[in-house]
Amino acid sequence: MMPAIRAKASGKTAFVNVRLLDPATGLDQTGGLLIQDGVIIDLGPSVNRDTVPADCRIIEGEGRCLAPGLVDMRVQLREPGFEHQETIETAGKSAATGGVTTMVALPNTDPVIDDVAGVEFVARRARKVGLAKVFVYGAVSKGIEGREITEMGLLHQAGAVAFCDGVKTIASPRLLRQALSYATFFDGMIVQHPEEPELSRGDMNSGELATRLGLSGISPLAEVIQIERDIRLAEMTGGRLHFSHISTAESVSVIRKAKKRGLKITCDTAPFYFALNENAVSDYRTFAKLAPPLRSEDDRQAIVMGLVDGTIDTIASDHNPQDQDSKRLPFAQAAAGGVGLETLLPVTLELYHNGHMSLLEAIGKITIAPATLMKLTGHGTLKPGSSADIVVFDPDRPSKIDPYKFQSKSKNSPFDGRLIQGMVLRTLIDGREVFTHTSCIEGS
Repeated sequence: MMPAIRAKASGKTAFVNVRLLDPATGLDQTGGLLIQDGVIIDLGPSVNRDTVPADCRIIEGEGRCLAPGLVDMRVQLREPGFEHQETIETAGKSAATGGVTTMVALPNTDPVIDDVAGVEFVARRARKVGLAKVFVYGAVSKGIEGREITEMGLLHQAGAVAFCDGVKTIASPRLLRQALSYATFFDGMIVQHPEEPELSRGDMNSGELATRLGLSGISPLAEVIQIERDIRLAEMTGGRLHFSHISTAESVSVIRKAKKRGLKITCDTAPFYFALNENAVSDYRTFAKLAPPLRSEDDRQAIVMGLVDGTIDTIASDHNPQDQDSKRLPFAQAAAGGVGLETLLPVTLELYHNGHMSLLEAIGKITIAPATLMKLTGHGTLKPGSSADIVVFDPDRPSKIDPYKFQSKSKNSPFDGRLIQGMVLRTLIDGREVFTHTSCIEGS
């Protein structure tokens, strides 16, 4: 289901001399792309300065990459209720800067998105802001309290694309079984935050480092125990079950086996878990306090391999903005979570730069893979007839991450100070240029 109707750019625009990347079709070649009235109408080597219409605005690509706009399937917008941390507008600006053109927002707002009014509110606000396209998860339980199931069918009809309880685990097997069964009537997907609640109380990954720092540890078993239980429920009901931000080697192994058995199991991870390990918290860095926590180096490498072999279907930013008062506290008291919209592309590109994936494969994990999983038809692709949601980027341009330059209202990035390769130069939504890097502005 599409979000509320929004204005599209009128007229014609052509990008020429770009490296076209479309994982949906396997396209990777030099050429051009033609947009008319916010829709892609042609692409390929035949689109160049000599063939485009005379009334067309021409943008010289200089060999840079042009790909579908990124689809981020796990974002906390914080609005309504927590606007001091983020709003739909500030998240939209952050997304545009990061090349993200489509976001799927978690329901843990205030009030919770557990009724039709909540879904409609977000759609109206996103349309008014006019930046990234916003879809929403409906809550599985009323008030995300884990007791009583929501009217999932009505939420689905109103536009909810999947269902979860935000950052809370659906702890009750009765409730999860009921939700999985209910969702089969419309092929809906239940998304689980896989941390067994009783075993996930702590500050960081358990082990030698936690002991040395004097912090309480969270065992990796807290994740895999929850996953193993829930796979049984998915098998029992035949429902679609997705595990978010998996972080351990055991989880990858268990999910790989479940997929081989033909179960409707999928999963994602976040850049935190394939680019960082528990050593990032060595100096009690609260910006690196996440949920689930950063794991061991062996776990990190297993996550990379899970992405490479397809066990892990997609990458999501897991954008979780926290204000300074929530982060600048002793480690044990600090809130968990990190922002990720503006670092999603460059950190994902590390998979390419480190030789684990081709450029097309890495981009696919943040475009067509999440779009397909969430059934967002026409998103994450450059196919003619699709909306002109596009990112132009230089995969090799180096920079250093500085969260205080982020457009997000919150600055809590565990990648603070990280050297990266990959920079977004332009972002278009429905053919409208919503972000242009200063190096691309004439006269700059």
